[in-house]
Amino acid sequence: MMSPMEAMRGELLQEAQATRRLLERVPGDRLSWRPHKKSMTLGQLALHVARILGVLSQMAQADEFDAANADFSPPAPGSAVEIIEAFERSLAAAASYLAALDAANAESPWRLMLRGTEVFTVPRLGMIRGLLLNHWYHHRGQLTVYLRLLDVPLPVVYGRTADENPFG
Repeated sequence: MMSPMEAMRGELLQEAQATRRLLERVPGDRLSWRPHKKSMTLGQLALHVARILGVLSQMAQADEFDAANADFSPPAPGSAVEIIEAFERSLAAAASYLAALDAANAESPWRLMLRGTEVFTVPRLGMIRGLLLNHWYHHRGQLTVYLRLLDVPLPVVYGRTADENPFG
């Protein structure tokens, strides 16, 4: 029987294929475009999607994280190639972390703090599910909207899109 950590690593690797296809569609000449003045630019969002896995898997290795120490201003990439390279590094780091994660560490508590005050505590595996994977999927979904607004053909993520149909 597969352990929860093995299942999560398998999910990560499967979802990475869809994420890579999406990131490969990001047009390098539109990185500064944003759908609204309050929104991240396309480049910032794509780089965030590319880096989430590595950044959050690094956070998961500690027993807690104080959000007061976070930099919530996403950097802008210099090119579309930089986004793909960041994704490959991030994916490798997360996959390596999940491959080495043992049951005792996966079940141990992980805390989110804010200026020394506990916000919540969850099992580390819950942090990986909620903050790492679900956060990644959320922003990947945002990226599909950005690309649609730019009339970039969307690749298959979970099934056909208006632009690609693997079933027909």
